[in-house]
Amino acid sequence: MFCTYDYGPLIKQIHDSLERNANNLLRAKELTLAQWQLLLVLSNAADGAYPLKQLEKLLHVSQATAAGIVQRLEQKGFVEGYADAEDKRVKNARITAKGIAICKDASERMDSAEERLVRGLSDGEKQIFRELLKKVSENVK
Repeated sequence: MFCTYDYGPLIKQIHDSLERNANNLLRAKELTLAQWQLLLVLSNAADGAYPLKQLEKLLHVSQATAAGIVQRLEQKGFVEGYADAEDKRVKNARITAKGIAICKDASERMDSAEERLVRGLSDGEKQIFRELLKKVSENVK
């Protein structure tokens, strides 16, 4: 036996299932998980907007990926892209009213998926689980 731990494969299996379920839930709203995450980030911004460069960092994606997500959301009317007033080279993305509405609806769907994830765990176990996940996340940064 070469490896006595199976944490990685279990995490991968959970991740794949969560992503598949999330995309299935969001498909009805014409969203992907990545698009919903971007809308969620923008909806939580003080003015509903971020520079594209900041979105890359917050979502942990490349510039091309962030730009593609913003472009697809612009086409759907959920986001508007605009040049920064002080530096025209900087592109910003702002969530629209339509984007806020779809994000709220999609978030309700995702909340139910999150509840299923921890179904059967007590409140104490949920807290421990959350803390352990945070620690593991920090370990792999």
